[in-house]
Amino acid sequence: MSIPEQPEPSEPLFGITELCREFGITLRAIRFYEDKGLLQPRRVNGSRVYSQRDRSRLVLILRAKSLGASLAQIRHYLDLYGALELQDTSRLRTAEEELQRAVTSLEHQQADISATLQELRQIHQGVQLRLRNQA
Repeated sequence: MSIPEQPEPSEPLFGITELCREFGITLRAIRFYEDKGLLQPRRVNGSRVYSQRDRSRLVLILRAKSLGASLAQIRHYLDLYGALELQDTSRLRTAEEELQRAVTSLEHQQADISATLQELRQIHQGVQLRLRNQA
């Protein structure tokens, strides 16, 4: 017979409904991320409970998803997020290199998005001007 895992008394815990409400997502979405191994809630008295770490991972998942990241990329980002817990020097160096590549890639995406936004704003202004001239 196993002893049920009890949370630390001071650790904030979140229920699945609470996270759904907070982030505007469905139960199905959270369960999907669990099925993919991106979230790993504990069970307390038969109910899923999410730690602050799980909540932070969910924030990263949703942010990466909003940027169009694939599940593989999201998993990679979450692995990089876990680099802060590494102790082995060689693994830390590998994580540092991966983090630098991820930062550089996102900076390039940010520059592309900024350029695209500027172009779209110019087109939008042109359309507004034409509409005013036709009125």
